[in-house]
Amino acid sequence: MKKVADYRKMLNVDKTVTLKELKTIYRDVMKDCHPDKFSDEAEKLAAEEKSKDIIEAYHFLVSIAQETVADNLPEYTETITTSAIVDIHYESQTLKITFDNGSSYEYFVVPKTMYIKFMNSDSKGRFARRHIFHEFLYRNVAKSVAVEQ
Repeated sequence: MKKVADYRKMLNVDKTVTLKELKTIYRDVMKDCHPDKFSDEAEKLAAEEKSKDIIEAYHFLVSIAQETVADNLPEYTETITTSAIVDIHYESQTLKITFDNGSSYEYFVVPKTMYIKFMNSDSKGRFARRHIFHEFLYRNVAKSVAVEQ
């Protein structure tokens, strides 16, 4: 959750910000620190680094915004109900689950004890449906890619 808090602080927004408001704030912040605005090379490099951080923060916050989650709910529901878990990765209270349809989701602020119970469960899919999928803030980090024949 530190990542989420840091990104919100960087853009000076709270968790109730709408996508429209977030986009406006993002554009205003980018105007102030765009690298092309500076002539000094050191300032330009600093602005470039800050711009990259702001872009990353914006895209992350868009991915966890209530509107984005609501728009993607049908796809998410289909994935968690019909696809098997093929990979699990846990680091710094972030749990990443990859499904056999190619989708991957990150779940935030997952306690280590929950992760241990998850890994020790007889049925990872059933455990995740009961204790993870709808209990933690999440975002889609990899979308499935359809291959045309």
